[in-house]
Amino acid sequence: MAEAFVGTWNLKESKNFDEYMKALGVGFATRQVGSMTKPTTIIEVAGDTVTLKTQSTFKNTEINFKLGQEFDETTADDRKVKSTVTVDGNKMIHVQKWDDKETTLVREVNGNALELTLTLGDVVCTRSYTKAE
Repeated sequence: MAEAFVGTWNLKESKNFDEYMKALGVGFATRQVGSMTKPTTIIEVAGDTVTLKTQSTFKNTEINFKLGQEFDETTADDRKVKSTVTVDGNKMIHVQKWDDKETTLVREVNGNALELTLTLGDVVCTRSYTKAE
């Protein structure tokens, strides 16, 4: 199910990321660094556990989870959230909940391209990745 997402993905283009971080409550200095950072996402599957690593010059994060099971996550901007990840067709849907708020991160694979759509309320950000060879 999650195998379509396995690989190393390099950020190529980002739209509206600063507005998304602002909606999350990320401070100005962190948003400046975050906007300039071009992270690499590494997705691995071992048995029923999915590992999602985000690596950049600014910060590295790693989460391990089982599809459909809620888990505790500390985000790159240090929010403590309850997350659930599911796969629906070619979409991996990652929902984060905290303080009566909710954001959705949808990763959609199309060949060697991965589109990440981040939604918080009416703020939508898209980040386009290409698969490393």
